[in-house]
Amino acid sequence: MREKVSFTSGGVACAAWHYPGTNGGCVVMTGGFGVTKEPGTDRFAERFAAAGFGVLAFDYRNLGESEGAPRQVARVSDQLADWRAAIAHAKTLPGVERVAIWAFSLPGGYIVQLAAEDLGISAAIAQSANVDGPTVTRNASRYQTPGSALRLIGRSLLDLAGSLLGRQPRLVDLAGPPGTVALLNTPDAQLSNATLNPGNRYPEWQQAIAARSVFPAALYRPAKYASQVRCPILYVVCEDDRSALAAPTLKAAANTPNADVLQVPGNHYAPFLDAHEQVVETELTFLTHHLALSGKKQSPGAEKLPETSG
Repeated sequence: MREKVSFTSGGVACAAWHYPGTNGGCVVMTGGFGVTKEPGTDRFAERFAAAGFGVLAFDYRNLGESEGAPRQVARVSDQLADWRAAIAHAKTLPGVERVAIWAFSLPGGYIVQLAAEDLGISAAIAQSANVDGPTVTRNASRYQTPGSALRLIGRSLLDLAGSLLGRQPRLVDLAGPPGTVALLNTPDAQLSNATLNPGNRYPEWQQAIAARSVFPAALYRPAKYASQVRCPILYVVCEDDRSALAAPTLKAAANTPNADVLQVPGNHYAPFLDAHEQVVETELTFLTHHLALSGKKQSPGAEKLPETSG
């Protein structure tokens, strides 16, 4: 069971699903960059809720069911502000004593920065996270043709200029094959619609983003916050990820205090595909250990979080 709720961030009403929990823990969640709450979180939120955790899964401003204009504009600073507002709201929900945060892809990088702030978070999960925008962008450029790269740059610059004049955004697809103008042309990006939107389950999801959003996202590098993370964090790393890359995330994890790492075979979307059960079970164990038991003295002989690396 879930219910529609909303909270305010920057004067804008952000829409969310609230799944009431029973164990005092609440997981705040979003989808990937430009991915709305339903295709991005439903499969994981349902499992977390079934295990007794509350969930608050929200849409960023300007996207999905949230208010805000211009539509489809995704600013890193605005989305981080939406996260802080969502975390604050989660703490006011009935029965919530402790809060964790979860996201994947570019917002998986937000998890690292947010976990380094004094937000009263008990645990964090960064899944298939993009923690080094410049490195990931250089790798992604290998899958673009020179012409499509130039068109993407041109459209982004025109849209940035248009934003100063109050013009409506010029959109780019979130994913597309090489030779098309898209945020990502990587091989695993081609699987995004089939993986997150099977059978067009979420027809209202607009799979495009304002071109003015591309450059700031490409330059965002949350790995620099890794050493400052304040709470236990689980990094879920896909070994063949060509959209977020495993190596920068493993390096960030090595610099993060109190970090666990789960490595799984497969591409960027492996946690939604063949590795789903392994990932969900590990995340639930992590949440139970650090969220449901947070603030309580663990009894002698109580089960510890298993080794997750590899």
